Amino acid sequence: MPRLSGKTCLVTGAARGIGEAISRMFVAEGANVILTDIDVAAGRETARALDMPFFQLDVSSEADWQAIAREVLELDVLVNNAGITGFEGEMRAHDPEKAALSDWRAVHAVNLDGVFLGCRYAIGAMRVKQVGSIINISSRSGMVGIPAAAAYASSKAAVRNHTKTVALYCAEQGWNIRCNSIQPAAIMTPIWEPMFGDGPDRKERIAALVADTPMKRFGQPEEIAALAVLLASDEATYMTGAELTIDGGLLAGSAASAKR
Repeated sequence: MPRLSGKTCLVTGAARGIGEAISRMFVAEGANVILTDIDVAAGRETARALDMPFFQLDVSSEADWQAIAREVLELDVLVNNAGITGFEGEMRAHDPEKAALSDWRAVHAVNLDGVFLGCRYAIGAMRVKQVGSIINISSRSGMVGIPAAAAYASSKAAVRNHTKTVALYCAEQGWNIRCNSIQPAAIMTPIWEPMFGDGPDRKERIAALVADTPMKRFGQPEEIAALAVLLASDEATYMTGAELTIDGGLLAGSAASAKR
Protein backbone atom coordinates (compact mmCIF):
# COMPACT_ATOMS: atom_id res chain seq x y z
CA MET A 1 0.00 0.00 0.00
CA PRO A 2 1.29 3.52 -0.76
CA ARG A 3 2.83 5.12 2.33
CA LEU A 4 0.73 8.30 2.19
CA SER A 5 -2.53 6.83 0.94
CA GLY A 6 -5.49 9.12 1.62
CA LYS A 7 -3.46 11.87 3.30
CA THR A 8 -4.15 15.50 2.41
CA CYS A 9 -0.83 17.31 2.06
CA LEU A 10 0.02 20.92 1.32
CA VAL A 11 3.43 21.87 -0.06
CA THR A 12 4.72 25.45 -0.31
CA GLY A 13 7.17 26.47 -3.00
CA ALA A 14 5.91 23.51 -5.01
CA ALA A 15 6.44 24.89 -8.51
CA ARG A 16 10.01 23.68 -8.89
CA GLY A 17 13.06 22.28 -7.13
CA ILE A 18 12.66 20.52 -3.81
CA GLY A 19 8.98 21.45 -3.50
CA GLU A 20 8.18 19.95 -6.89
CA ALA A 21 10.11 16.77 -6.07
CA ILE A 22 8.28 16.40 -2.76
CA SER A 23 4.91 16.95 -4.44
CA ARG A 24 5.67 14.34 -7.10
CA MET A 25 6.82 11.75 -4.58
CA PHE A 26 3.86 12.42 -2.30
CA VAL A 27 1.47 11.86 -5.21
CA ALA A 28 3.32 8.66 -6.12
CA GLU A 29 2.80 7.51 -2.52
CA GLY A 30 -0.96 8.03 -2.73
CA ALA A 31 -1.35 11.49 -1.19
CA ASN A 32 -3.79 14.19 -2.24
CA VAL A 33 -1.40 17.10 -2.69
CA ILE A 34 -2.27 20.79 -2.72
CA LEU A 35 0.52 22.65 -4.49
CA THR A 36 1.16 26.29 -3.60
CA ASP A 37 3.65 28.85 -4.88
CA ILE A 38 4.03 32.56 -5.52
CA ASP A 39 4.85 31.71 -9.16
CA VAL A 40 1.38 31.08 -10.56
CA ALA A 41 2.36 30.01 -14.08
CA ALA A 42 4.98 27.46 -13.00
CA GLY A 43 2.84 26.28 -10.10
CA ARG A 44 -0.19 25.63 -12.27
CA GLU A 45 1.95 23.80 -14.81
CA THR A 46 3.37 21.46 -12.16
CA ALA A 47 -0.07 20.94 -10.61
CA ARG A 48 -1.56 20.15 -14.02
CA ALA A 49 1.13 17.56 -14.65
CA LEU A 50 0.25 15.89 -11.33
CA ASP A 51 -3.53 16.38 -11.72
CA MET A 52 -3.64 18.12 -8.35
CA PRO A 53 -5.01 21.50 -7.21
CA PHE A 54 -2.92 24.67 -7.06
CA PHE A 55 -3.28 27.83 -4.98
CA GLN A 56 -1.26 30.99 -5.26
CA LEU A 57 0.50 31.61 -1.96
CA ASP A 58 2.98 34.21 -0.84
CA VAL A 59 4.10 32.53 2.38
CA SER A 60 5.06 35.86 3.93
CA SER A 61 1.46 37.11 3.57
CA GLU A 62 -0.89 36.49 6.48
CA ALA A 63 -3.84 37.25 4.21
CA ASP A 64 -2.75 34.54 1.76
CA TRP A 65 -2.53 31.98 4.56
CA GLN A 66 -5.97 33.02 5.80
CA ALA A 67 -7.30 32.42 2.29
CA ILE A 68 -5.74 28.94 2.29
CA ALA A 69 -7.34 28.25 5.69
CA ARG A 70 -10.76 29.05 4.26
CA GLU A 71 -10.23 26.64 1.36
CA VAL A 72 -8.42 23.78 3.12
CA LEU A 73 -10.13 23.19 6.45
CA GLU A 74 -8.40 19.93 7.40
CA LEU A 75 -4.86 18.81 6.72
CA ASP A 76 -2.69 15.77 7.42
CA VAL A 77 0.70 17.05 6.27
CA LEU A 78 2.24 20.47 5.68
CA VAL A 79 5.64 20.95 4.09
CA ASN A 80 7.01 24.46 4.69
CA ASN A 81 9.45 24.43 1.79
CA ALA A 82 9.23 27.89 0.21
CA GLY A 83 12.36 29.95 0.74
CA ILE A 84 14.74 32.47 -0.79
CA THR A 85 18.48 33.09 -0.46
CA GLY A 86 18.32 36.83 -1.01
CA PHE A 87 20.52 36.49 -4.08
CA GLU A 88 17.62 36.16 -6.50
CA GLY A 89 17.86 38.73 -9.26
CA GLU A 90 20.48 41.39 -8.58
CA MET A 91 23.47 40.16 -6.58
CA ARG A 92 23.85 42.22 -3.40
CA ALA A 93 26.05 42.04 -0.33
CA HIS A 94 24.62 39.84 2.42
CA ASP A 95 27.50 39.82 4.88
CA PRO A 96 27.03 41.15 8.44
CA GLU A 97 28.77 44.44 7.64
CA LYS A 98 27.22 45.47 4.31
CA ALA A 99 23.80 43.79 4.22
CA ALA A 100 20.90 46.21 3.92
CA LEU A 101 18.20 46.00 6.57
CA SER A 102 15.57 45.75 3.83
CA ASP A 103 17.31 42.69 2.36
CA TRP A 104 17.67 41.13 5.82
CA ARG A 105 13.97 41.60 6.47
CA ALA A 106 12.94 40.31 3.04
CA VAL A 107 14.78 37.01 3.57
CA HIS A 108 13.37 36.56 7.06
CA ALA A 109 9.85 37.44 5.88
CA VAL A 110 9.82 34.46 3.52
CA ASN A 111 12.04 31.95 5.29
CA LEU A 112 10.99 32.54 8.89
CA ASP A 113 7.68 34.42 8.92
CA GLY A 114 6.46 32.05 6.22
CA VAL A 115 7.27 29.03 8.38
CA PHE A 116 5.63 30.63 11.44
CA LEU A 117 2.45 31.38 9.50
CA GLY A 118 2.46 27.92 7.93
CA CYS A 119 2.86 26.16 11.27
CA ARG A 120 0.12 28.29 12.81
CA TYR A 121 -2.24 27.41 9.99
CA ALA A 122 -1.34 23.71 10.10
CA ILE A 123 -1.96 23.42 13.83
CA GLY A 124 -5.46 24.81 13.32
CA ALA A 125 -6.13 22.53 10.35
CA MET A 126 -4.83 19.45 12.19
CA ARG A 127 -6.59 20.06 15.52
CA VAL A 128 -9.78 18.41 14.28
CA LYS A 129 -8.10 15.00 14.14
CA GLN A 130 -5.34 15.97 16.58
CA VAL A 131 -2.96 14.12 14.26
CA GLY A 132 -0.60 15.42 11.61
CA SER A 133 2.92 16.05 10.41
CA ILE A 134 4.55 19.44 9.85
CA ILE A 135 7.81 19.31 7.94
CA ASN A 136 9.97 22.43 7.84
CA ILE A 137 12.76 22.68 5.29
CA SER A 138 15.67 24.39 7.03
CA SER A 139 19.25 24.19 5.74
CA ARG A 140 22.77 23.13 6.55
CA SER A 141 23.37 26.89 6.53
CA GLY A 142 21.18 27.12 9.61
CA MET A 143 23.62 24.94 11.54
CA VAL A 144 26.82 26.91 10.89
CA GLY A 145 27.78 30.52 10.24
CA ILE A 146 27.67 31.72 6.63
CA PRO A 147 29.50 35.08 6.41
CA ALA A 148 28.37 35.85 2.85
CA ALA A 149 24.71 34.94 3.51
CA ALA A 150 24.00 36.24 7.01
CA ALA A 151 20.24 36.65 6.62
CA TYR A 152 19.76 33.24 5.02
CA ALA A 153 21.78 31.48 7.73
CA SER A 154 19.96 33.34 10.49
CA SER A 155 16.52 32.59 9.07
CA LYS A 156 17.25 28.89 8.63
CA ALA A 157 18.68 28.59 12.14
CA ALA A 158 15.48 30.14 13.46
CA VAL A 159 13.41 27.61 11.50
CA ARG A 160 15.21 24.79 13.34
CA ASN A 161 14.39 26.35 16.70
CA HIS A 162 10.77 27.12 15.86
CA THR A 163 10.32 23.54 14.71
CA LYS A 164 11.23 22.34 18.21
CA THR A 165 8.92 24.92 19.80
CA VAL A 166 5.98 23.77 17.67
CA ALA A 167 6.78 20.12 18.40
CA LEU A 168 6.80 20.72 22.15
CA TYR A 169 3.67 22.86 22.08
CA CYS A 170 1.65 20.23 20.23
CA ALA A 171 2.90 17.46 22.50
CA GLU A 172 1.95 19.51 25.57
CA GLN A 173 -1.61 19.75 24.24
CA GLY A 174 -1.77 15.97 24.03
CA TRP A 175 -1.99 16.04 20.23
CA ASN A 176 -0.23 13.66 17.87
CA ILE A 177 0.78 16.59 15.68
CA ARG A 178 4.47 16.19 14.93
CA CYS A 179 6.89 18.85 13.71
CA ASN A 180 10.33 18.03 12.32
CA SER A 181 12.90 19.74 10.13
CA ILE A 182 15.16 18.72 7.27
CA GLN A 183 18.55 20.39 6.83
CA PRO A 184 19.74 19.98 3.22
CA ALA A 185 23.13 21.22 2.09
CA ALA A 186 23.86 21.79 -1.61
CA ILE A 187 20.91 20.43 -3.58
CA MET A 188 20.78 20.84 -7.36
CA THR A 189 17.86 23.25 -7.74
CA PRO A 190 17.27 26.54 -9.60
CA ILE A 191 18.02 28.49 -6.40
CA TRP A 192 21.74 27.94 -7.10
CA GLU A 193 21.66 29.31 -10.66
CA PRO A 194 22.85 32.85 -9.76
CA MET A 195 25.99 31.29 -8.26
CA PHE A 196 26.58 28.91 -11.18
CA GLY A 197 26.32 31.55 -13.88
CA ASP A 198 26.16 30.63 -17.56
CA GLY A 199 29.74 31.35 -18.54
CA PRO A 200 32.44 28.96 -19.71
CA ASP A 201 33.52 28.36 -16.11
CA ARG A 202 30.07 27.09 -15.02
CA LYS A 203 31.28 23.50 -14.57
CA GLU A 204 34.23 24.65 -12.48
CA ARG A 205 31.96 26.86 -10.34
CA ILE A 206 29.66 23.92 -9.62
CA ALA A 207 32.61 21.72 -8.64
CA ALA A 208 34.04 24.44 -6.41
CA LEU A 209 30.78 24.78 -4.50
CA VAL A 210 30.93 21.13 -3.40
CA ALA A 211 34.71 20.82 -3.14
CA ASP A 212 34.50 20.54 0.65
CA THR A 213 31.68 17.98 0.55
CA PRO A 214 33.06 14.47 1.19
CA MET A 215 30.77 12.98 -1.47
CA LYS A 216 31.93 15.64 -3.98
CA ARG A 217 28.52 16.26 -5.52
CA PHE A 218 25.29 18.15 -5.17
CA GLY A 219 22.36 16.29 -3.68
CA GLN A 220 19.23 15.71 -5.75
CA PRO A 221 15.75 17.04 -4.90
CA GLU A 222 14.42 13.46 -4.87
CA GLU A 223 16.78 12.65 -2.00
CA ILE A 224 15.12 15.36 0.11
CA ALA A 225 11.68 14.19 -1.00
CA ALA A 226 12.43 10.69 0.29
CA LEU A 227 13.04 12.07 3.78
CA ALA A 228 9.85 14.13 3.58
CA VAL A 229 7.88 10.98 2.73
CA LEU A 230 9.29 9.28 5.81
CA LEU A 231 8.36 12.20 8.09
CA ALA A 232 4.89 12.46 6.54
CA SER A 233 4.18 8.75 6.87
CA ASP A 234 2.90 6.71 9.79
CA GLU A 235 6.36 5.15 10.03
CA ALA A 236 7.63 8.19 11.94
CA THR A 237 4.85 8.68 14.50
CA TYR A 238 7.32 8.80 17.44
CA MET A 239 9.54 11.40 15.75
CA THR A 240 8.94 15.03 16.66
CA GLY A 241 11.25 17.98 17.20
CA ALA A 242 13.91 16.07 15.26
CA GLU A 243 16.41 17.35 12.71
CA LEU A 244 17.43 15.31 9.69
CA THR A 245 20.62 16.55 8.04
CA ILE A 246 21.33 15.55 4.45
CA ASP A 247 24.63 17.06 3.34
CA GLY A 248 26.86 14.46 1.70
CA GLY A 249 28.87 14.19 4.91
CA LEU A 250 29.76 17.88 5.08
CA LEU A 251 29.09 18.29 8.80
CA ALA A 252 30.59 14.95 9.72
CA GLY A 253 33.95 16.63 10.10
CA SER A 254 35.45 16.87 6.61
CA ALA A 255 37.69 19.76 7.63
CA ALA A 256 39.35 17.47 10.14
CA SER A 257 39.90 14.67 7.62
CA ALA A 258 43.10 12.68 8.07
CA LYS A 259 44.05 13.64 4.54
CA ARG A 260 44.25 17.33 5.49
